[in-house]
Amino acid sequence: MELEKTSINGTLIWYYYICKREVWLIAHGIEAEQDNDFIAVGRLIHEKRYKNKAKELLIDNKIKIDLLENRKVIGEIKKSSRFLKSAKMQLAFYLYYIKEQKGELLTGELFIPEERKRIQVKLSKKLEEEIKKTIKEIERIIDLPHPPPAKKIRFCRNCGYREFCWS
Repeated sequence: MELEKTSINGTLIWYYYICKREVWLIAHGIEAEQDNDFIAVGRLIHEKRYKNKAKELLIDNKIKIDLLENRKVIGEIKKSSRFLKSAKMQLAFYLYYIKEQKGELLTGELFIPEERKRIQVKLSKKLEEEIKKTIKEIERIIDLPHPPPAKKIRFCRNCGYREFCWS
């Protein structure tokens, strides 16, 4: 199965829908600036908001799930709904991985505590096909000898790789 042969993870799925260059940089071990305020805020939300629930479960040393409310619902905590497509696809990837590797069909829920939102994510055939295509495209990007060219997008302003791309 293709998931076993690759190093594709939820982080790469997340960034694929934001910046293809960032996918390459992460996959090749180039670290983002960790002092970025937006990264710090995200960590704080994880630590404070859901302290009474199971959080950050590592499965097969491959995927890290923020919450597991019960045996059939996987949760993912996000700072805001600004990256909703990325968040949904990251959660869909986790659902797909668990279905393929563990034989369990689960549902997912995005938690956006600052906006008091919960968004349900179910793995449909259409979503599963999109995940498969995304995995193939990420593998193609990773195999490139150099990162894709930098493109100015609205997310660059707060990106931990900003200086790497634009200095």
